[in-house]
Amino acid sequence: MRYDMVIFDNDGVLVDSEPISNRLLAGYLTELGHPTSYEDSLRDYMGSAMHRIHDLVLERTGQRLPADFDATFHSRVFDAFRRELEPVAGVATTLNGLRAEGIPYCVASSGSHERIRVALRKTGLYDYFGEDRIFSSEDVGRGKPAPDLFLHAASRMGAAPERCAVVEDSPLGVRAALAAGMDAYGYTAMTPADRLPGACAYFSDMAELRILLSSTHR
Repeated sequence: MRYDMVIFDNDGVLVDSEPISNRLLAGYLTELGHPTSYEDSLRDYMGSAMHRIHDLVLERTGQRLPADFDATFHSRVFDAFRRELEPVAGVATTLNGLRAEGIPYCVASSGSHERIRVALRKTGLYDYFGEDRIFSSEDVGRGKPAPDLFLHAASRMGAAPERCAVVEDSPLGVRAALAAGMDAYGYTAMTPADRLPGACAYFSDMAELRILLSSTHR
């Protein structure tokens, strides 16, 4: 394979969490007096760290979200994850293939460490990563679309940024990968390719990924 490491986003790439979390986010923001549809949430917040939600609401309305917003939202999300969350179809096979080939990989997510672990444990994917290959926007000063998280993951894993591939399904994530000098692979199961500009390849079936990683040219 032409890469030294593959970095996976978590939500929507490893675990099928985006429908759950964006449904709950839209509902909670609406409940707080900021009318938000599911489609609005996907467009504006998919792939965001929590601070970006606060920043956008303040920018648009002049109002701050409640101090307990994050804790309440995460409690609702975790409860739903434990009931409903499933792995993305084909992702375990993909991870098994990378592991068999000796290709290092990790997860770098805008979500909190707790959110990542709840999701990976519920879906049976935690053992593919373990503690030393999980990275969160909590580890850095700025979340996506800043490159900080991906550069942090590459540094901790001992890989040069230009030798890393990033698997993303959000516009913010693709922008972060490009800003880090990495190749982005756009997963289009939920997000149309035209919303992921700059990716070097696009795929909608996780089974396609390993072929793309071996064959895509810069």
